[in-house]
Amino acid sequence: MEHDDKLAYEALMQFLYRTPIGLLQADIEGAIDMLNPMAAQLLMPLAPQGALDNLFAIFGAAAADLRDRVARCDTPSGVVVEGLRIDAPDGRDGPQVLSLSVMKIDRNRLMAAVTDITLEAQREQERLATRLSSAARTDALTRMPNRSAVHEELRRILERDSGGKDDGGFAVLFMNCDRFRQVNDTLGQATGDQLLVMVAERIRNVLRPPTDRLPLGQRSGQLAARVGGDEFVVVLDGLRRVEDAESVAARLIGAIGRAFHLQGHDVVCNMSVGIAWGDGHEPDALLRDAGIAMVEAKRAGGARFVRFEAEMRERSARRTDIETDLRLALQAEQLFVVYQPVVALRSDGGTDRSAGVEALVRWQHPVRGVVPPFEFIGVAEECGLIGALGDFVLERACRDFVRWQHELGELAPRLLAVNLSRAQLGQREWAGTVARILGETGMDPQRLQLEVTESLAAQDTDVQLRLHELKALGITLALDDFGTGYSSLASLHLLPVDTVKIDRSFVSQSETSHHHRVLIEATVKVAQSLGMNTVAEGIETLEQADVVRALQCDKGQGYLYSRPLPQDALAEWLRQSAVS
Repeated sequence: MEHDDKLAYEALMQFLYRTPIGLLQADIEGAIDMLNPMAAQLLMPLAPQGALDNLFAIFGAAAADLRDRVARCDTPSGVVVEGLRIDAPDGRDGPQVLSLSVMKIDRNRLMAAVTDITLEAQREQERLATRLSSAARTDALTRMPNRSAVHEELRRILERDSGGKDDGGFAVLFMNCDRFRQVNDTLGQATGDQLLVMVAERIRNVLRPPTDRLPLGQRSGQLAARVGGDEFVVVLDGLRRVEDAESVAARLIGAIGRAFHLQGHDVVCNMSVGIAWGDGHEPDALLRDAGIAMVEAKRAGGARFVRFEAEMRERSARRTDIETDLRLALQAEQLFVVYQPVVALRSDGGTDRSAGVEALVRWQHPVRGVVPPFEFIGVAEECGLIGALGDFVLERACRDFVRWQHELGELAPRLLAVNLSRAQLGQREWAGTVARILGETGMDPQRLQLEVTESLAAQDTDVQLRLHELKALGITLALDDFGTGYSSLASLHLLPVDTVKIDRSFVSQSETSHHHRVLIEATVKVAQSLGMNTVAEGIETLEQADVVRALQCDKGQGYLYSRPLPQDALAEWLRQSAVS
């Protein structure tokens, strides 16, 4: 047995010393206690003063964060780095490109494998060089091909396919980061650029080696490019079917969706992907269709792929028309504000009509007439106009409210409610904008209630910071559409709000559903215990009003009392309430 063990050990040593892969073992601090000749040969150009005694020192320049990566790997064993590309200084035969993999064997030991991928890298560069014959076809930041290169590749494929030979298909994947703007705003443009470089590298890693391809001997190829900002395009040629493109898209979304470590922060940057299957269009048409599908993916919540369908083009054109007209509407004062009364529910069965109003925006289009908000609010959010739109509503509503105070006296509403958007709350200095509007209009901040949706308030810590800044101005805050978002009764106390607005979906079923009545009652009781008020939204019948009153809701709002009214009509409605 001892003889056999000795032979096995000698065979293992022979393998370690002759294998063309560099292998080494080190302790958790990087001190190397074993390395084979190939590891020594490959690592010598990297080692400061030729010292091969510490793993982290060897890669101090080429992979400066290696020690941090090891420290962040908190499992007893597992992969720390896999296939990290290292550009080494000149070796014996010129510049080298190495691939480094590091894993923890246990809590105290590391094993590293180093391979020479210089030839593979050279072949990759040669392939790129045939497509990208000049710097004009290369993105300066990521060193990826750019939009011009994508156009050339698509033109080549389309011209080749014009002969009619059916040997497979190709697809265009248009990719956009879901929350890249927030990264830039929070961590700065330099960090945003670093994130784009890391996204580009993950895209390359997903596409290498090629998969979802036709059998050997038939066409096959792929091109990944950055076409502007946080937008990337992948062209997949030689596919069997569109489902193969979807498979690649899913892998890209999964890979990019893993957290990036930037400036001590774990940053998540999900990707939305639109897929256009090549069917003889011009390059611009293919990119446009894939881009339209990408927008649909974002509208569906992001972090997903959507395959282009012809009817999407019509919807996109309609949204583009709305965006163009909406920009003009903001300049031409086609937008106006209407107000829906919020009444206090008295225990004797009556109501107090002066409790408050909610401001709602409308659009008087010169050709289409009044455009309902569901047709343009979403477009305003997508094209970046929602912030300007919200600020317009806030300022106009404050002016109208102050005017009512002067004209109506005790009949005037006591509270003005205005909805907020993510875009407004995403601005670091937006509390200053609100303070300016309050000062310019003469609005009492204690009479202003700003409303944020439940899902927005519960998900975003930056939003909660803005909310605390607004409360510091003396403004009251309301949680809108409660019951439809991500928070719960148990976490209600964590949100900096004064009023809870119970969603209309609960109120509409309160007459017939015991379950919904119980949910309303529970919300009211929790809110009362926290010193919060409650408003029942969407009351349309006397029976619904009786139910929410019996459940001790403080206020109600809905068509039973009034539809949203223009400023003058609301004043007349309040005057009539004094007579009746």
